[in-house]
Amino acid sequence: ASIGNFLRRSLRRAGRRERKDGASAAENSPPRVPQGKLGERSSVFYSAGQFFFEYLVLVSLKKMPDGCYEPKITYQFPKRENLLKGQKEEEERLLQAIPLFCFPDGSNWAPVTEFTSETFSFVLTNVDGSRKIGYCRRLLPSGRGVRLPEVFCIISCLGCFGLFSKILDEVEKRRQISMAVIYPFMQGLRESPFPAPGKTVTIKSFIPESGTELIELTRPVDAHLEHVEFQALLQRLSPHLILHIFASAMLERRIIFLAEELSVLSQCIHAVAALLYPFTWAHTYIPVVPECLLDTVCCPTPFMVGIQMRYLERVLEQPMEEALIVDLCEGKIIRAVGDEEEILPGKLQNEMLISLNRHNNNNNVHTSEQVNTLVSEAFVHFFVRLVGHYASHIKWGRSGTGSFQERAFCKAIASKSCRRFVKKFVKTNMFSLFIEEAEKSRIPQEGNG
Repeated sequence: ASIGNFLRRSLRRAGRRERKDGASAAENSPPRVPQGKLGERSSVFYSAGQFFFEYLVLVSLKKMPDGCYEPKITYQFPKRENLLKGQKEEEERLLQAIPLFCFPDGSNWAPVTEFTSETFSFVLTNVDGSRKIGYCRRLLPSGRGVRLPEVFCIISCLGCFGLFSKILDEVEKRRQISMAVIYPFMQGLRESPFPAPGKTVTIKSFIPESGTELIELTRPVDAHLEHVEFQALLQRLSPHLILHIFASAMLERRIIFLAEELSVLSQCIHAVAALLYPFTWAHTYIPVVPECLLDTVCCPTPFMVGIQMRYLERVLEQPMEEALIVDLCEGKIIRAVGDEEEILPGKLQNEMLISLNRHNNNNNVHTSEQVNTLVSEAFVHFFVRLVGHYASHIKWGRSGTGSFQERAFCKAIASKSCRRFVKKFVKTNMFSLFIEEAEKSRIPQEGNG
């Protein structure tokens, strides 16, 4: 109850934050992308060379006197020592939140003999605005008879889902042998520098009876797509519905995704947030909402959240304001505002539909990374066509600071439908944050004397 109250206070603080920096603890936010020219590929997402991870925790289910199960951290590597008092308190709060996000699906569990392992992630944001990502692998420990699943969670400041999934593959392989075999592997990983985009780091690892193995971990060339799997979205939703969701996200509405599997919720929500690049979702963002936080859907401010299908009835009973509710299992929208079809300018929407349909039809031809690039380029091109002229409407003062000329910027758009949409988009937090960054860092461009 206490950690639930803490998280609720955090979310309320986030709602009040408006355009200020400094996110709240346990508010889930997509990793921020450094801003540059619109449509420009970010060369650095997180600086190479830092630690791969902060720590690895094992979260297990402990039976309580009432017969219900409660997730608890039962193993932690490395131990968090030598922290100042304030740091320890903040770390303790985050450590208390982690089990909730590793087992968001309530306390009703029963030991089983079979369980399909799954991978998902969540994002926790400290009061100072720094972000930690939890990469989770839920699995059934080796053994005989009935047992409870457990979750290995790697906490890192680095956003690279594919790379950490591979690390969790290695953790799972070692778990089947012994917990003791995990320690040297994670120690070797911790001592290795995080590679730059497109580069590879090789980890040496010894496994009893197998000998020394060399494990290669490679980062994608395009750093802003490291946490993304667009294929997961295309497999579950039609391009038409994806554009309805994208349009709702652009106007910073409330969006609820439903699925039973944590991996599906996690992948699809991260993919939708990534469609907004080079803009960033600036509001409450929880890929998998723990059961104790289901009343998050009553929040009057914008949010993008994932909820397990088993809680659908409870969600629909909540006194919610207008929201888009997306069923990822059936690939349909359960509840809509009603104007989703008309939000985006018609011509640009049709161009995007053609592009998405083309990639969708070639799903079996392209690799996951190629799909990511092709889809991302279609949406970046949309933003370039719509607001790519923003830089020529920043007036620079002698001190080097800029002032965005909103009226002139909107008037410069020839198409009436585009201009009507942009007048709404410029009022969003994500556009304001993007422009604030642009006003601080002068980038030489044509027409920007």
